[in-house]
Amino acid sequence: MTFRDQELTELLDSCIKTFAMENRFLEFKSNHVSPEDLGKYISALSNGACLEREENGYLFFGVDDNSYEVVGTSFDIATAKKGNQHLELYLRVNITPKINFQVERFFYKGNEKSPVSVFIIPAASEQPTCFQNVPYIRVNSSTTNLRDYHDWMRTIYNSRLDWSKEIIPEAALCDLDPVAIKRARLGFVERYPDKKEYIDSLSDAAFLDKAKITIDGKITRTTLLLLGREESSHYLNHISQIVWRLNSGDEQAGDIFSIPFLLSTDHVLAKIRNYRFKIYPSKSLIPAEVWKYDTKTILEALHNCIAHQDYRANSRVVVTEEKDSLCFENAGSFFEGRFEDYIRGQRTPACYRNPFLVQAMVNLKMIDTQGYGIHSMFLSQRNRCLPMPDYESTNDKVVLRIPGTIIDEDYSKMLLENTSVGLDEAVLLDALQKKRALSEEAIRLLKKNGLVEGRGKNIFISKYVALATSQEMEHSQAKGLSNTNYRNIIVDYLKDYGELSKSQIFAMLQQHLPANLDERQKKSKIENLLSSLRMAGRIRYNASKKWVLSK
Repeated sequence: MTFRDQELTELLDSCIKTFAMENRFLEFKSNHVSPEDLGKYISALSNGACLEREENGYLFFGVDDNSYEVVGTSFDIATAKKGNQHLELYLRVNITPKINFQVERFFYKGNEKSPVSVFIIPAASEQPTCFQNVPYIRVNSSTTNLRDYHDWMRTIYNSRLDWSKEIIPEAALCDLDPVAIKRARLGFVERYPDKKEYIDSLSDAAFLDKAKITIDGKITRTTLLLLGREESSHYLNHISQIVWRLNSGDEQAGDIFSIPFLLSTDHVLAKIRNYRFKIYPSKSLIPAEVWKYDTKTILEALHNCIAHQDYRANSRVVVTEEKDSLCFENAGSFFEGRFEDYIRGQRTPACYRNPFLVQAMVNLKMIDTQGYGIHSMFLSQRNRCLPMPDYESTNDKVVLRIPGTIIDEDYSKMLLENTSVGLDEAVLLDALQKKRALSEEAIRLLKKNGLVEGRGKNIFISKYVALATSQEMEHSQAKGLSNTNYRNIIVDYLKDYGELSKSQIFAMLQQHLPANLDERQKKSKIENLLSSLRMAGRIRYNASKKWVLSK
């Protein structure tokens, strides 16, 4: 019997022994049900788990719902379909909000004749779980519409289970890492230096309560995540790991780090290759040296992943080191607002996904709660003249990418040589160097400060910045010539060739037009130039419908 089979066998035995009957978060089926009924069960068990203050709901296939005898099932989610669509995809599309339910198939007590399938369904949180926009609940043996039960609906809407605060009765102080506890003391004193003498006088148990890592001496999930021994991770019923991967061209490597996370983040940091490289200013022979990555930024990103991870998704934190960037991934969407709201460091989050864990990490000086973390990462990149971090948030995860090299050398030189360019402007110019569209408000700000020129979507680096960054040629190509110069060129062409059609003039003049204009805009500009020359009496149409010089 595999380790996974053993775990799931123990889970099934525990459900049968502890509850001895089906309830609002536990259901047994001897075999498969219709896809629609299965979707309703998932909704009902998720909502029921919330009402019963359980972390998960469970739906077992292969267990007789009267005798609770394990009889096995032919149902396998991997091959099941709804019409031509895979059943699992059908369920995930129709379950809202998105919950990361798991489906496992195992052999009960190693008996290959008794395969069992189990749905492990996270409890609803802050809003009911719906199937096809309808919330369901188990009432006695029936699955019915939850909207008919207003008090239960209200309870779910008011729910916010803090996974990180849950107490683990089986765990004790002996399950904690002594080195991690010492490190926690140092972090707490660094955060609150005036309390050093008092903290030094406390026992470990008293200190952990004071730091809000334990509750009345009881071990919480936060305690184990930050300070627990690696061999005590099974108490968490969570994978609780940080994965480091090196994916740089031909170089491939990886490592996995478990709890205590207070120490593991240093081990991950040590794996990341960091070195200095040089940026040569245009007006100096002395190069500026910058680190590829800022150590504080790496730890800030790692600690944010730990603090804001959606632990109900049972996922790892993943750090991928690529050739020119670091990528950090954690489960769960961006919880409060958008990352753009925190770039300036002027917004404080109103709430957190894991408030107890966040408070403990604040007390150990791993993070802060003032919204300065993202601000400090962006400011570090600006001060080191490197591209800005990029965030991507979906319903399932948040991805942070920190560039460790120059995208546009002239952009970095500009930041190096023009210290007056603030963070807001640097972020907008960073978007410009990454070929991203800017809002009208952003363009007005950059124009006001003389950093960009152009109209509409054809925005380019202004002459002011171009001169500072040796981009005079690029600026000239983007801006083009003056209208007077264009008119003189047309007149010279007609002197040389006598008569020219509009298409011939366009073909001859195209190389001189601004590079940031599209084909339609270029044709429109030439028509305007010809019209202005005609109105000035310098050119005219002849009988062959071609342009010639006026007499």
